[in-house]
Amino acid sequence: MILEMKVPSPGESITEVEIAAWLVEDGDYVEKDQPIAEVDSDKATLELPAEESGIITLKAEEGDAVEVGSVVCLIDMDAEKPEGTPKKEEEIKVEVKEEKPAAPKEEKTYATGTASPAAKKILDEKSIKPSDIIGSGRDGRITKDDATKAVPSMGTPTGGSRGIERKKLSMLRRKVAERLVSVKNETAMLTTFNEVDMKPIFDLRKEFKEDFKAKHGVGLGFMSFFTLAVVRALKMYPDVNSMMDGDYKISHNFQDISIAVSGPKGLMVPVIRNAENLTFRGVESEVKRLAIRARDGQITVDEMTGGTFTITNGGVFGSMLSTPIINPPQSGILGMHNIVERPIAVNGEVVIRPIMYVALSYDHRIIDGRESVGFLVAVKEALENPIEILMDNNPKKALEM
Repeated sequence: MILEMKVPSPGESITEVEIAAWLVEDGDYVEKDQPIAEVDSDKATLELPAEESGIITLKAEEGDAVEVGSVVCLIDMDAEKPEGTPKKEEEIKVEVKEEKPAAPKEEKTYATGTASPAAKKILDEKSIKPSDIIGSGRDGRITKDDATKAVPSMGTPTGGSRGIERKKLSMLRRKVAERLVSVKNETAMLTTFNEVDMKPIFDLRKEFKEDFKAKHGVGLGFMSFFTLAVVRALKMYPDVNSMMDGDYKISHNFQDISIAVSGPKGLMVPVIRNAENLTFRGVESEVKRLAIRARDGQITVDEMTGGTFTITNGGVFGSMLSTPIINPPQSGILGMHNIVERPIAVNGEVVIRPIMYVALSYDHRIIDGRESVGFLVAVKEALENPIEILMDNNPKKALEM
């Protein structure tokens, strides 16, 4: 019996996918549930498992765009599983080369490539090496005329590799590029900046991180502090948690926080649902779960759909400052950056503190300067006073939940 394998729908509104890579070859025997292909949609890269065991016949090439529901391969379920991999007979091709008489060798002497005194002076003035000139004089000597006609090199290749590669972008990458360009063209995007003294968070992590990890099985990182600070600020400034829909503003009474995660196929933005209901442990556990799924290529479209606000951390790559691009249709994105010890004034004295620059990019069509600056100041206040603002003056209890 021949089974026709069709492209399943990766998610709502997706009508087409691209065959990113076949993980098997035409004529291979595949086992049921064995991954046979990677398919790209405009939101994620997903594995396509074999629906049954048997001999596979491929019906699409890598790079082909195929509609959801179309047949991409056939599986002969009646075929017996081969006991071993049969050895293919190698074809031996005998090539008869016609011998050609060898070209006479060009004899070189001490004069070959040597510049005459007059030629050497001209070449020195032009900063040209004699080895870059083919002499026309006797025995290859470089003459004054050769030096006069020589043109200084402008970026002459020096023998290094100069290969190029032309590779089609994946459907996911093409869609990301399209969305980023549309954001720049279709929104009134502005960015506001501030700085955060991270010492209070450093002190908390130093005191509680070992107990936190032992109790909950995850590390106490920065994302839980930033996520909970953002949740609080979004409640204070709900316009930042809104989005445009034509002539309408859509407001949310929940905080679904998208987090930018670097995966093998590029940037992924999975969503922490209802972050307003999570504790420090809840946020850290969810961040770890989503990061692992993105790294292993198991993230689903549903896990990346939605989101009312985004947090991105360029600091893990060493970024000092940036203007993050809004993740549409959202209206705001917070950029975290690296932490550097800097001199700052505290109570009239100069002290060294671990400082992070933070950036909020926002859509000025829906968010005014008061809301954008107030939001970022609220995030700063929570991060610099986490015990009072985020932990209700009881850090031990907050981290045990």
